[in-house]
Amino acid sequence: MTRIGTAMGIGVAAWVALAAGAARAADAATEIGPGEGLVDIVAWPGYIERGESDPNYDWVRGFEKATSCQVRVKVAGTSDEMVALMNEGGFDLATVSGDASLRLIAGKRVQPIDVSRVPKWNTIDERLRSAPWHTLDGVHYGVPYQWGSNVLMYNTEVFPKPPRSWKVIFEETVLPDGKSNAGRVQAFDGPIYIADGALYLMSHRPELGISDPYELSEAQYKAVLDLLRGQRKIVSRYWHDPFIQIDDFTNEGVVASSSWPFMVNILQRQGKPIASTIPDEGATGWADTTMLHVDAPHPNCAYRWLQHSLDPKLQGDLAAWFGSVPVVPAACEGNALLGEDGCKRNGFENFEKIRFWRTPTSRCASQGACVPYYRWVTDYIAVLGGR
Repeated sequence: MTRIGTAMGIGVAAWVALAAGAARAADAATEIGPGEGLVDIVAWPGYIERGESDPNYDWVRGFEKATSCQVRVKVAGTSDEMVALMNEGGFDLATVSGDASLRLIAGKRVQPIDVSRVPKWNTIDERLRSAPWHTLDGVHYGVPYQWGSNVLMYNTEVFPKPPRSWKVIFEETVLPDGKSNAGRVQAFDGPIYIADGALYLMSHRPELGISDPYELSEAQYKAVLDLLRGQRKIVSRYWHDPFIQIDDFTNEGVVASSSWPFMVNILQRQGKPIASTIPDEGATGWADTTMLHVDAPHPNCAYRWLQHSLDPKLQGDLAAWFGSVPVVPAACEGNALLGEDGCKRNGFENFEKIRFWRTPTSRCASQGACVPYYRWVTDYIAVLGGR
């Protein structure tokens, strides 16, 4: 997996400068020109389907036929990998989570979006239309795509009742089947997972005073790293490839892990004894934005995809496939794959309860100074290495 070593926290002054620069951005054409025949997209697994996994889930081939823009997808397993790919260049778009979007803006790897060229912009959920992970001083650097919660996936034969705490993957304990969890649990292979540990300690060590899992003082940060070093002793694998995690739950005896609804859905479709839950401590989550590379080689096809990405049918089908929530509320109604209560089931009403991924910075609202993201990167690599 590619890691980006230069990803680091961005100061407030940098954001102010960026916002000022965005306000001076050159005027863009208000109409989309002739397509270039191709659009290259960096995407999370399962986000862009052409019916190869299941013919019911296909939002690519119709777009290609209608626009003559062929879609090529490069899958990224972590936000750091996505940032690294966008830094390398050659791509038009990326479906970026909140822990990477501001880094791409600060690094000038993405350009402002001319929303007049995305007619469906006003159909976006108002909670997301000007979200701070893609909007600076009123300038939008992306088009919202999907959002949702990280979940605790578990084997129902081991857990007859849903686990109520993330403790089953953070600390060594005896599971309901009478066996230890050591070697039977997993954790996410990405520095942003430090926030999951912080969220757990917010409930279990309140004396630390953590109020925001992305804003950690040195003492709070040390406590989280200690927790994760302890977790290292019981984790069988740190996952970032969804399909490897699916195989581990099927064939390697893994019974509990942080996960995405995407893997839960696939395993359930295969008839496996799998379910998911959000434990009492709550959960982190993702609100993903499709961002346009500053040097996009196929900008017209890219804008056509941005408009297509907000189609209610695509939004509903994707939500059904991935277990996520559409950014277009109209997609929640009348979608055969998502079902009548699909949006509610996937967490539409939980928006305020989710601690959405974002890039930690040295200056923070909850306290005077916080540990910036570049430290999260180097220290989490050390944790994975057993140090």
